[in-house]
Amino acid sequence: MHRAPYSDLMKQAERACLVIVDISGYTTYLAGVELDHAQDVLADLLNAVVTPLRPGFQLAKLEGDAVFLYSPIEEIDGSVLLDRIDSCYFAFRHRLLSITQATTCECNACLRIPELDLKLVVHHGSIIRHEVLGREELVGTDVIVVHRLLKNEIGSRLGIPAYAFLTDACLEATELDAARLGLARHDESYDDVGSVAGWVHDLQRAWELESERNPVYVGPEDALGTVEGFVADVPVARIWEWLTTPALRLRWETGFDDIVESLPAGGRRGPGAHSHCVHGDDVIMNEVVDWRPPHYVTNLGRFPDGTPYIVTDELIEVKGGVIVRKNVKPSSEETRPQLEQALAALGPVMEKWIPTLASLVTKEHLSRQPVNEPDLPVPDEAGRLSTAVRP
Repeated sequence: MHRAPYSDLMKQAERACLVIVDISGYTTYLAGVELDHAQDVLADLLNAVVTPLRPGFQLAKLEGDAVFLYSPIEEIDGSVLLDRIDSCYFAFRHRLLSITQATTCECNACLRIPELDLKLVVHHGSIIRHEVLGREELVGTDVIVVHRLLKNEIGSRLGIPAYAFLTDACLEATELDAARLGLARHDESYDDVGSVAGWVHDLQRAWELESERNPVYVGPEDALGTVEGFVADVPVARIWEWLTTPALRLRWETGFDDIVESLPAGGRRGPGAHSHCVHGDDVIMNEVVDWRPPHYVTNLGRFPDGTPYIVTDELIEVKGGVIVRKNVKPSSEETRPQLEQALAALGPVMEKWIPTLASLVTKEHLSRQPVNEPDLPVPDEAGRLSTAVRP
């Protein structure tokens, strides 16, 4: 058993959110399939699931068919965390579908791809970083706990094959109410770390709900007014946080004194969330009616004079960066003249918003210290084009 040097053990512990993403069923899948194809499938899927978790989480270690990530943080924005977890699973499901549809290979490794699924374990606790052979390693009791939780009885006891298990310690670092969010209570017991309790988020059910929801989307072709800009070389997940988190919105949506948020039961952003943008005695009210992180959010809004509108804020990934766009249209043709007047007054202010957002998020991204992370495996694209196709 490797033991950390004494000097490393004397380092100060720090609080962190710990996540392990595991491709479940992979060991069984390997039996009787072509290993070179299987390794390409694994490499492709690992890249797909890690991307939505960045830049908030850093890759700590590759562990076969799993990845171990962490975020050094004392308090967690639970809404952002659940959005990233869902986005991770949705990306996984989209990749399974696109690989299955794109491949013309009839080997067992490609035919049995739909057998794979995903599970996540999320914990919060203390870590100590130390260096082994030039690579950062995490040590501590909570690192052991999150790994022990990979072996659990969630599938057999709750009948949930695809899930995220969030420990009580994780949820205590957020403002989420797990019971009101519909998560299932669960506990595990281990000889070395004792009892660990938490809540299970059913990812299969989340995927089904996402697929069933009717989109509410305003595109530029439908909009009465559109403002847009471009952000280069910043991960779309981080731009999404700036786009939707009130404290960050207040820094680029200039002209407001405050942005007050009211969340649905459970404390998660999404449909039913309200925000009030305050400027003196004037208040612009918004209600989320569609929430598709990190792609777009649509709000029903009302200006201080009572003029209603519908607005979609969207992020479009393109080569070299992300297009940020705000599309506004009247809620009905009867209110079009009123909205035209409102936009004429607000337009000069709105035109400044996205350039300000681009400047702030880029400056923040460039100020981040580079992290020495393990390299993710890369599919052999020349020989496995069917698995390297991106959705």
